[in-house]
Amino acid sequence: MKIVLFGATGMIGSRIAAEAVHRGHHVVAASRSGDAPQAHELLVPAAVDAGSAEEVAEAVAGADVVASALVPPRDDSDPRAPFTALYRELLAGVRTGGVPRVVVVGGAGSLIVDGGATLMDAPGFPPEYRQEALAHADLLADLRRVGDLAWTSVSPAATIAPGRRTGSFRVGGDTLLTDADGNSAVSAEDYAVAFVDEIEQGAHPRARICVAY
Repeated sequence: MKIVLFGATGMIGSRIAAEAVHRGHHVVAASRSGDAPQAHELLVPAAVDAGSAEEVAEAVAGADVVASALVPPRDDSDPRAPFTALYRELLAGVRTGGVPRVVVVGGAGSLIVDGGATLMDAPGFPPEYRQEALAHADLLADLRRVGDLAWTSVSPAATIAPGRRTGSFRVGGDTLLTDADGNSAVSAEDYAVAFVDEIEQGAHPRARICVAY
């Protein structure tokens, strides 16, 4: 399978790239810098501006699926409008490039918790992450209006960080997954396993899923 992965040099994106090439997939690691997240014969770095539909279309032509681990701006500005605009250009390029599927890294803030509220509206949610959570929620709302692409948004648990690849996790829907102690966590490595599973299987078209222990 040929995968074009945007945001391939980030904490999550680099692990998605590693998992995909570990399984024998050909990965084009697209980033603005053109840096490679790792050296591997199945991974080809490419300098692509995800905010340019023309560059995206050229980069994704011939791919089986487009994956994206792009994140909202983290420069203390309001990330919502720029993030929405970035993804609209990306999706326009995917369409022009003729790729029928896109799988994206989503946020946890819009997952539903006890009582029906979202995680970002629940007590204790870190205020410094609220604007980023809102930007991801905006993206999810935009994706749910897309009718011509088989998209999937993959939300992590409330806490995601580098850790071990165990291959053991749960996959849910719009509700935050927690363990018996009420904790919600997943390693970036196991999140990447679930993400590449979705790329391979396409089991949740036009849906948001979440991944946690």
